[in-house]
Amino acid sequence: MLGTGNLHIFASMFKFHTINNIAVAELTDNTFIINKVQDALDLMADVSCKDCNRMIVYENNLNKDFFDLSTRFAGEILQKFSNYQFKLVIIGDFSKYKSKSLQDFIRESNRGNRIFFTEDLQSALLRF
Repeated sequence: MLGTGNLHIFASMFKFHTINNIAVAELTDNTFIINKVQDALDLMADVSCKDCNRMIVYENNLNKDFFDLSTRFAGEILQKFSNYQFKLVIIGDFSKYKSKSLQDFIRESNRGNRIFFTEDLQSALLRF
């Protein structure tokens, strides 16, 4: 079950887009950081109450540990999005990360159909 502790607290943090009659939630609060798995679950629970299972977050919304694969934080977060059948796009400049394993991970994710990394909102919206 998705987290339920903060339902609807996050509503003002999102802008909703409609792509092909499907709702896409864009996290627009640049001060909110996903620091733990429960943060991601709470965001998913809030937008799922609005019949939405697609989300856009920005690189700066993710704890820096997300981009260090040795912490396993990215895997924990992305597994929740996958388990709950959410499509996720992360927007940012990922070229600054020199880790070969992270670059490989980003490349493989972009070949899939659930998790994507893009450079801008326009590219992100095309993934839906």
